[in-house]
Amino acid sequence: MKKLPIGIQTFENLILEGYSYVDKTPYIKQLTSQGKYYFLSRPRRFGKSLLLSTIKAAYQGKKDLFQGLYLQENWDWNSVHPVVHISFGSGVLRDIKDLHIRFKAILESHEHEYELIIHEDDLREKFLKIIYFLSEKYDQKVVILVDEYDKPILDNVENRDTAADIREELKNYYSVIKDADPYIEFVLITGVSKFSKVSLFSGLNNLEDITLDKTFSAMCGYTQNELETVFSGYLEGVDLAQVKLWYNGYNWLGQEVYNPFDILLYLKSKEFSNYWFETGTPSFLIKLLHSRKYAIPSLESIKASEKLMGSFDLDMIEIETLLFQTGYLTIKAVQQTAGLRRFNLSYPNLEVKQSLADSLLTYLTGTLAESENAKFSAFDALLSNDLDSLGDIFHAFFASIPHDWYRKNQLAGYEGYYASIVYCYFAALGLDVQAEETTNKGRLDLCIRFEGRIYILEFKVVELTGQGKSLDQIKNRGYAEKFTGQEIYLIGVEFSSQDRNVVSFEWEKV
Repeated sequence: MKKLPIGIQTFENLILEGYSYVDKTPYIKQLTSQGKYYFLSRPRRFGKSLLLSTIKAAYQGKKDLFQGLYLQENWDWNSVHPVVHISFGSGVLRDIKDLHIRFKAILESHEHEYELIIHEDDLREKFLKIIYFLSEKYDQKVVILVDEYDKPILDNVENRDTAADIREELKNYYSVIKDADPYIEFVLITGVSKFSKVSLFSGLNNLEDITLDKTFSAMCGYTQNELETVFSGYLEGVDLAQVKLWYNGYNWLGQEVYNPFDILLYLKSKEFSNYWFETGTPSFLIKLLHSRKYAIPSLESIKASEKLMGSFDLDMIEIETLLFQTGYLTIKAVQQTAGLRRFNLSYPNLEVKQSLADSLLTYLTGTLAESENAKFSAFDALLSNDLDSLGDIFHAFFASIPHDWYRKNQLAGYEGYYASIVYCYFAALGLDVQAEETTNKGRLDLCIRFEGRIYILEFKVVELTGQGKSLDQIKNRGYAEKFTGQEIYLIGVEFSSQDRNVVSFEWEKV
């Protein structure tokens, strides 16, 4: 068996050192044949860097690397082009000065590689002259590949002024691409977020966004068929249904795909874990969800317009946009009406749902040790179907949250705060948890499917609704009717914002 290409982002190294390669070169042929300027947004660690490296090797005429791949017989190997490859993927750029240093180093590396001598201090002009002189020296148009184009901005997203300054400087650099059009063969710009053309790609009106083009939806990531064929030697004894539940589910209007980073680490260890999530703590995202008083259970099902999903704006960061572009939500369905598209978004898979809920639980409560202990105690209570103990665990847990945290927490006192914590409890355990599940009588707050049992939960804040309403609502609205024939438990949970705790936990078996 060939080696698993964990962390390998350079196509040449991958091929020469005997790693497995999922052949994505048919997409490269189609992309380069039908257009010139492209933009692609995908979450981090999704294979964007390897894609650009593969395109670079093809344009540089390295035919020997493509033995047995689609491009071997479907590429003009006599036409070799110089390539300008810009990557902002490594390290953190903290300000304009860091950006200048990094971009200057990138440009100087191309001068050295192609034996150019350019006396120019202005970085924009140096970039433009490199393109011009490469085209002149090799009598060929230049290929420009930009990897993680937005990372310098995202590194500073919590500092609005610094991020805006970096955005304007990058805009100045990227404007070179428009001015150099006569000397350019092909352009592909990749990143996580999608800034509007006006804010970052001024003048590049012909930059085609293929982020939601179903033709290229699987250009990054592994399809189910690719997993089962290319990595067949690693699948002995593997429960493919569980693997799919944990790591598949990302969708950009075409085939669902796996995150390559996740699936490769799983194939190495055969242990289910939160590999992708642990590579980057989304602290800004979690703070934003908290500051906007976002009801976490609603992440199960979000409706978003194409405009909302498609543009990242520093002046007004929309939670749905950020969640989709960074990979915490994905497309589950599309509704088309009168030329407009509306997307249904949800978690792509169990890893993302469980990991995000776990991080949010700690942040919402401010008590790591207590939340961990209570989380597993709640699991044990469900395992033994001891609902009285579950009520005691909830009461003890809410009592452990420091009062200072309540004063700082803008969600305290709202039903959404308490419901979010309970939801995160069970989602963080990896249980089958559905929020606001639809019945013919309305939407129930929370439904948990576990060990063949159905638990229906309704939450109330007594200062807002009065006491004794939650269990009555489940029964009066007939929420259990949807699950007729199964073992069903109704749980009414009532909180007091004044007492800062559960004041009523009632349950009954249907």
